[in-house]
Amino acid sequence: MDSDRLARHLAAVVGDAHVLSDPALRASYETDFTGRYTGPARLVVRPADTAQVAETVRLCRDAGVAVVPQGGNTGLVGASVPSPAGGEVLLSLRRLTGIGPIDPGARQVTVGAGLPLAELQRHVRPNGWEFGVDLASRDSATLGGMIATNAGGERVVKYGTTRANVAGVEAVMADGSVLDRLAGLPKDNTGYDLTNLLVGSEGTLAVLTRARLRLVPHLPRRTTALLALDSLEAALAVLAELRLLESLELAEFFTADGLALVMEKSGLPAPFRAPHPVYLLVECAGRRDPAEELAEVLDQADVRDVAVALQAADGRRLAAYRERHTESINAAGIPLKLDVTVPLAELPGFVAELPGLLAGRARPYVFGHLAEGNLHVNLLEVAPADEDAVTEAVLARVAAVGGSISAEHGVGRAKARHLHLTRSAADIAVMRAVKEALDPAGLLSPGTLLPPVARPGARR
Repeated sequence: MDSDRLARHLAAVVGDAHVLSDPALRASYETDFTGRYTGPARLVVRPADTAQVAETVRLCRDAGVAVVPQGGNTGLVGASVPSPAGGEVLLSLRRLTGIGPIDPGARQVTVGAGLPLAELQRHVRPNGWEFGVDLASRDSATLGGMIATNAGGERVVKYGTTRANVAGVEAVMADGSVLDRLAGLPKDNTGYDLTNLLVGSEGTLAVLTRARLRLVPHLPRRTTALLALDSLEAALAVLAELRLLESLELAEFFTADGLALVMEKSGLPAPFRAPHPVYLLVECAGRRDPAEELAEVLDQADVRDVAVALQAADGRRLAAYRERHTESINAAGIPLKLDVTVPLAELPGFVAELPGLLAGRARPYVFGHLAEGNLHVNLLEVAPADEDAVTEAVLARVAAVGGSISAEHGVGRAKARHLHLTRSAADIAVMRAVKEALDPAGLLSPGTLLPPVARPGARR
């Protein structure tokens, strides 16, 4: 089916205004947040509800056209945009912004896949609730995208990743049928856990349209502190003591180089009179003021300096030194982003060895979620000819120390060919079997997560 004919069929489902064929209108959907991954869409389609998503998928299946679902397009691994060769229909879910009433007994709420995280927060907080996952990109990141990538964010130390906070999903399968697992029952042992199967599947198994989310009580008393430390070893020692506190909600680290760049690009003042090698941002929350118990730990810790915020505005000011890393790095250039996990015991050594691994081929900035060993390795000034070698060197070292090549942003297109580094052949075979069972024609997010396998006569 040619693009014009497909566009007419899709317009009959979603409306003329929501099928974009003009390159100027498609452009913002075709490049991801990093600016590194881009591809031309055959069409951009913007359905308004699950029924329209299902009919869109059916029409694309019948036309033999691949589909790439997209939420807020804040991904970092190229999974939310078309392939460089293009030709896929980009399915934007941003109009699926519905939000249901809070169920206080179950501590759950049902939301549309296109709802931004910040909108959910504004909806539940006045009622005394929170969603356990928070991200710096909260204003643009959508719940569907967060579920598709199993986003982690800043509060994993207390509440876990997105997976731990999802009670059920609704999704459109590759054949256009609708899977409804929105009951949110705390106990349901009737076979395979299809919700968990779809969390983290990066659009390769189904198109997420709604989700049933778990909520946690809002904790009104908060204390934020920025700690200045001599080393990552010292930061890990402090973290070990902080984790004894039930109130600990956040433990984020960054380095002197990253702080200097943030101050340069954002205009923020220096947090301390003198620079220090490592900084640890921590936040404790509770129904009672956690300041005293935090102070008791810090009094005994090997900390060079401390800035403590007792008021919300001061807490946001301290948090900005960590949260503005991504925008500051992007302002300095288009980074090669390698989000990885390493065992905590290996973390200081890995960071120390990074310049040697790079051998002058990149300027590194490293920050992340210390409690999970989640490092955001951002590399600037990488020559195009060096990208593959640099990526391979870093990810191979991650694998050698027993880590994971992706901590929370997914595998996407960027890391699909490196999947074998931290997943066994048996793992990959099982994942491929699931993909082929649920999407036998390979129409959903081709090239994402699993590297393509060339077969004689296979449809590509």
